Amino acid sequence: MNTKIVIRSLIVFFIFVLKTNAQEVLTIENAIKIALENNFEIKIAKNNSKINETNVTIGNAGMLPTATASVVDNNSIQNSSQTRQDGTSVSLDNAKNNSLNYGVSLDWTIFDGMKMFAKLDQLKELQKLGDAELKRTILVKIGQVNSAYYDLVQQQQQLAALDTTIVISNQRLALAKNRFTIGKASKLEVLNAQVDLNSDQVALLRQKETYANSKILLNQHLARDPKTEFKVADLIAVDSNLIFADLLTLAQKQNPTLEAQIINKRIAELQLKQVKADRYPTVKLNTGYNFADSQSSLGFTSQASSRGLNYGFSALLNLFDGLNQNRNEKVAKLDIENTQIVIEQQNMILNTQLSTAFQTYLTNLELIGLEEENEAIAKQNLSITLDKFRIGTITTLEFRTAQLNYINAKVRNSNAQFQAKLSEIALKELAGTIGF
Repeated sequence: MNTKIVIRSLIVFFIFVLKTNAQEVLTIENAIKIALENNFEIKIAKNNSKINETNVTIGNAGMLPTATASVVDNNSIQNSSQTRQDGTSVSLDNAKNNSLNYGVSLDWTIFDGMKMFAKLDQLKELQKLGDAELKRTILVKIGQVNSAYYDLVQQQQQLAALDTTIVISNQRLALAKNRFTIGKASKLEVLNAQVDLNSDQVALLRQKETYANSKILLNQHLARDPKTEFKVADLIAVDSNLIFADLLTLAQKQNPTLEAQIINKRIAELQLKQVKADRYPTVKLNTGYNFADSQSSLGFTSQASSRGLNYGFSALLNLFDGLNQNRNEKVAKLDIENTQIVIEQQNMILNTQLSTAFQTYLTNLELIGLEEENEAIAKQNLSITLDKFRIGTITTLEFRTAQLNYINAKVRNSNAQFQAKLSEIALKELAGTIGF
C-alpha cells in the first residue's frame, strides 16, 4: 500500500514539473517585442503615420496640373415657330434639335504666391507629427508593459513569501500537536496554530487570485489570449545609475510630446505662409481640345460643327475682400504665438515631472537598502525564534509576531523594489529612452 502511494506521488510530482516547464518563460524584452507586434493602439498609430506619409505628394500640394475629359449630349423634340425680319413666318411640329460636345482640358496653376510650396512643407511636418504620435504611443505602451510585467514579478515574490509562511505555520502546528500529545502544551496552543494556518491559507488564496489577474492584464497589453500561460523573471533589476541632468537633456531632445508641440509650431508658421500667399496673384495656364456638333430642324443653320485646340491663361488678384486678409494673417500669427506658449508650458511640465519622478526614484533606492536590511534581520530573528519555540522557551504569540514580521519585511522589500522600478520606468518614458 505504501509503495502505491509513493508511486502515485511521484507521478503527480512529475506531471507538475512537466507542466511547469511547459510554460513560456517570458522576459521583459520578449514582452515588449510581442506588444510592438500585436498591440491594437500601436497598429492604429502605425496606420495613421502611414496615412500622413501617403499624403506627402506634390499633387496633394497643388503643384501638378489637372486634366479632365467631358462629353455633353443634348437632344430635344419641340413644336417651333419663327417670325423673320421680312415678316415671313415658319413653323414646324416635332422639330428635332441635337447638340454634342466632347473634349479634354488641362488646367495648371503655375504661381499662387508660393502657397503650394508651403503646403508641401506642411504635409511633411504633418508626417513628422504622425511619427511623433506613433513614438508617443509606443513609449506609453512599453511603459505599461514594463509596469504590468514587474507588478507580476512582485506578485510572484509575494506569493513565494506566503508559501514560506504556510510552511512555517505547518511546522508550528505540527510542533503544537506533538507538545500537546506529550502533555507539554494545552489544546489552546493547537487551536491557535490551526487558526493562524487557516488565516495564512486565506491570504495565499487571495494572493493567487491577484497573481492570476495580473497575468490576464499583462496578456491584454500584449494583445493575446488572456488565458495564455507563462512565467516571469524572479527578480526586479533596478537601474540605480540614472542622472537627472542626462535625463533632462534627453527629454528636451526626444520626448515625443514636446517634439509634437515643436512640430505644431512649424505647422502654424507654414499656415501663415499660405495665408500671406493670398496677397499675390494666382496665375493659371489652360488648354484643351474640343469637338462640337449641333443640328436643328428649324432655323437659318440646320447643322454646325467645330473642332480644335484652345489655350490661354488667367490671372486673379484679390483687390479687396472686406479686410479678411488682414484678419486671417493676425489669427495665424496668434496661432504661432500660442504654439510657442504651449512649448514653454510643456517644457515646464516636463521639467516638473522629471524632478518629481527623480526625487521619488532616489527615495525608493534608499528604501530598497533599508528594506533589504530589515528582511535580513527579520529572517535571522525568525530563525532564532523558531529554535526557541521548538524547545518551548517562548510563547506562541511571540513566535507568530516574529513570523509576521518576517513576511511583512519580505513584502515591503518586494514592494520597495517594485516602486523603484516604476520610478525608473517613468523617468525613462519621459526621457524617451524606455525600450530603445
